[in-house]
This record gives sequence, C-alpha cells and structure tokens, in this order.
Amino acid sequence: MKQPFLQAGKVVSTHGLLGEVKILPWADGPDFLLQFDTLYLDGAPYQVARSRVQGTCVLCKFTGIDAVEAAAPLRGKIVTIDRSTLQLPDGVCFIADLIGLTAQTGDGAVLGHVAEVLPMPAGDVLVIRGEQEYMIPNVDAFVHTIDVDAGFMTVSVIEGMQTDASH
Repeated sequence: MKQPFLQAGKVVSTHGLLGEVKILPWADGPDFLLQFDTLYLDGAPYQVARSRVQGTCVLCKFTGIDAVEAAAPLRGKIVTIDRSTLQLPDGVCFIADLIGLTAQTGDGAVLGHVAEVLPMPAGDVLVIRGEQEYMIPNVDAFVHTIDVDAGFMTVSVIEGMQTDASH
C-alpha cells in the first residue's frame, strides 16, 4: 500500500544564525528536495522559504524559523514529503513502495516478498525473502515488471542470486 507521506531525509544540524537547517536527503540526490514548498517534520507542515544544495545536503530556511535557537529543536527530526505533490515519470517508483511487493517469476512462481533494498555503487539490490532468500539487482535484465498498485513484481533469477540464508 502506498503511504501518503514518505521519509525523504533527516535534519542533521543547524546552519548559521538565521534559522537554517541542514538536511541529509534520502533520495537520488539533494536536488530532489528543492522542488517542495512544504516539508513535514513530526507530521507538522513547514513552509520552505528558501533552500539550496550544499554538497550532499540541503540547506533549508523554514518560514517563521528565524534564529538558530528556533532551528535547534528540529535537529534529528525525520523529513517527510507529501506524495500527492509529486509526479514521478512513468516506470519510476519510490523505494518505499517496493518493500512488501510479492516477487514472482514469469511463470507465476512466488519467490517471496521484497524485504529490503540495498543501495550499492552499481545500483540497488532487492532482497527477496520467502522459503529462500534471493539478492536480485534492480535492473531490467532481472526485474521485468513492477506493479505497485497490484502488489507484485516479475523477476528472473540466475545461479548465484540465492543466498545461504534460511528463513
């Protein structure tokens, strides 16, 4: 089931004296967070007055947070976004939407469910857990269809993808 709000990062520190915070984004890159006018912390909406990328982080100034003392309590809070304010390109989904999907082969044999997604330098790897555990690279050669709304994906496995972990 798609969650209406998705975790997108964490406030790791304050920045400067005028109430800016530094957010470590949990997305493909820090630019992702720049498109939002509102970010949510503990479920409460915070209007973004301005934001910019600094290295791998985003420096963000929220409306009404005008001093370092006002920004300090935000440190450590998880930043979430409202899914309805974002339009993803066709064929693209959030990693959070993959967790729990049923993984099946082209002939309908169920391998298990996506338990986690491991970010690797060459690309994400899906950890599928069922009677056996599989580690499947999230690339077109092995992941053929993803239907988040229907709750499944179709995959191919080759020798070496099955792990020794037993469940």
